[in-house]
Amino acid sequence: MDGPPENDVCSVCHENFNLPCQANCSHWFCARCIMLVWDFGSALRPCKCPICRRLITLLIPSEASQRLRHEPEASQFLERVERYNHLFGGCPDSLIQRLRDVPFLIRRLIRELMDPQRSLPLVFRVRMIFAMVLSTVYVLSPIDILPEGVLGIVGLLDDLLIVLIVFLHLSAIYRSLLLFRHGRSP
Repeated sequence: MDGPPENDVCSVCHENFNLPCQANCSHWFCARCIMLVWDFGSALRPCKCPICRRLITLLIPSEASQRLRHEPEASQFLERVERYNHLFGGCPDSLIQRLRDVPFLIRRLIRELMDPQRSLPLVFRVRMIFAMVLSTVYVLSPIDILPEGVLGIVGLLDDLLIVLIVFLHLSAIYRSLLLFRHGRSP
């Protein structure tokens, strides 16, 4: 979604969204509200989502929020969101956090690929196509590290591992693209 669901409110202030931002767990908050949640926690660690308790390592302002950037109050909170992303958005703390972020980032990536109004950089498209082609060739090829014919279902583990690595790679590339778009170069 390019914005929060209609007929929904911020789960922190229980009012209509003001400068909506989407967290990496897919929940929406007002920029001011989520910054208040962070202010009342540790300034050295990312805050946890008030809904699902996952660490928020990336906040993405909506398109409508970006259009309000020239207003002083909106600009102040969007700069704080950029600073938050700068501090905690570089890379997730652990492999578990990366795995949790994959569905969110892949959904956004697919949505951007299907939307003709959005244009992804050529370098990103080439890297994505290269990763997908190489993984597809490996998974479909009869030559495997662990052959299925000899080891049966255990032989599928290397194929599943390759697919997981490709998804992690794609989500890392897309995360760096989002961070670059929203004020921080990776």
